[in-house]
Amino acid sequence: MSGEVGWRAGLCAGLVALVWPAVSVAHSALADRLDNPLAVPRLIDAAPEPASPCNTPQTLDGPLTLAQAMQTALCLNPQARAAGAAIRVQASAVGEARAAYLPRVNIGLNRLSSRTAYADGGLPEDDRIGTNRSVNLTWRLVDFGARSAGLDVAHQLLRAATATRDATLQKLLAAVVDTYFDAVTTQATQGARAEAVRLARSTLQATERREALGAAAGSDVLQARAALARAQLAAQRARGEQVKAASVLAYVMGLPGTAPLTLPEGLDAPEAPAVEDLAHWLAEAQAGHPGIRAAQAQREAALAKVSAVRAEGWPSLEFSRATQVNGVPSQGFGTSRSRTATYGLALSIPLFEGFARVYKVSGAQAQAEQSDANVQNVVLQVSMEVLKAHADATAALDNLQVSAALVEATQAAVGSATRRHDKGVSDILELLSSQNALADAQQERLRCLAEWHAARLKLAAAAGVLGAADAAAAARP
Repeated sequence: MSGEVGWRAGLCAGLVALVWPAVSVAHSALADRLDNPLAVPRLIDAAPEPASPCNTPQTLDGPLTLAQAMQTALCLNPQARAAGAAIRVQASAVGEARAAYLPRVNIGLNRLSSRTAYADGGLPEDDRIGTNRSVNLTWRLVDFGARSAGLDVAHQLLRAATATRDATLQKLLAAVVDTYFDAVTTQATQGARAEAVRLARSTLQATERREALGAAAGSDVLQARAALARAQLAAQRARGEQVKAASVLAYVMGLPGTAPLTLPEGLDAPEAPAVEDLAHWLAEAQAGHPGIRAAQAQREAALAKVSAVRAEGWPSLEFSRATQVNGVPSQGFGTSRSRTATYGLALSIPLFEGFARVYKVSGAQAQAEQSDANVQNVVLQVSMEVLKAHADATAALDNLQVSAALVEATQAAVGSATRRHDKGVSDILELLSSQNALADAQQERLRCLAEWHAARLKLAAAAGVLGAADAAAAARP
């Protein structure tokens, strides 16, 4: 008996020595994937690691910069958190695919009770209570690529999930850019409208003084009052737009719509704005756009799936080892205590499955073709988005230069009209008209500045290279 125990102990020790390195490596790799799934190569350096808490406060003090808005959105927006969770889900699938290389051990325990009664009554009833125990080990030793193909599929899907996460963050950052500059523009517009109200009130007061001195007609006062009312109405509308834009920005950042946000008073004009040529941005997009990388990984996963489906139809060889104590589970127990040890090799050769394998392989090949067409479609879509974004950025640059000249011209016109009105050479209508033109020009200037900043960042997002560095650079003139 001692020799048998020693032999079994040696066999178990050998199996552990053989299996344990693979188990340790697989467990360590899987733990790394689960604890830090974003350690795989990624595009957005500003994306927070799910393993560490986000330190961005929900209430931000001071003027909110674009970089802060982006970081807050990456921390709190549900889309960003869902994209990170999708990577962890697929990382678990990789670990599951690796588990196919390891043995499987099952332990069974059955508590049984039986009663035997004899019809003639010659023998007493026989009551028995016992326990069946079993340990089963199975280990697939050889197959023809089914496990490796399945692991390849899982790895490719993990790459696709990572690239999809990056594409999601690119879209989220583009949305932050849109809403941020919209909010800043509406706030600056509100300030410009408030300045227009101040100017209209000043003009009304000056006109009333001139009327009291007999130097202006009563109709001029009425015109000035109407201009003040129009300016106040425009200011009220600008206030409503500003509140709405700030609420939308807060929601995109993942904050409650009522969260207080302090925005910059205005936007700085760039010193030497420029847009790189279209060929540069197209090359950037085709080289590393996350949407293209995700589609390519999906295609590789589909190709690997074809190999996996084919390999499932090939033979496989498994090793098994089973020990039963007191009989076989689910079959009762014997009349005496017993221990049975079974070793075996099982060779499985699929011969005929009703042509199911043929159809499975055909379906997997069709999915691979569909994935390949999807890659081409994504490349075309990304190229079209880059084309549109580049055109918008070029137009925004031209508008930016024209708007500066427009503000300068209207400022000179207001100065001239004010001097002419003070000297009594022109009427109130000319002055009010020039003031309205200046207010409109200032609003257009603010809009053009916001469009320029947003357009160049959206161009980077369309090419798939928008990150926190671009947001920080956007704060500088």
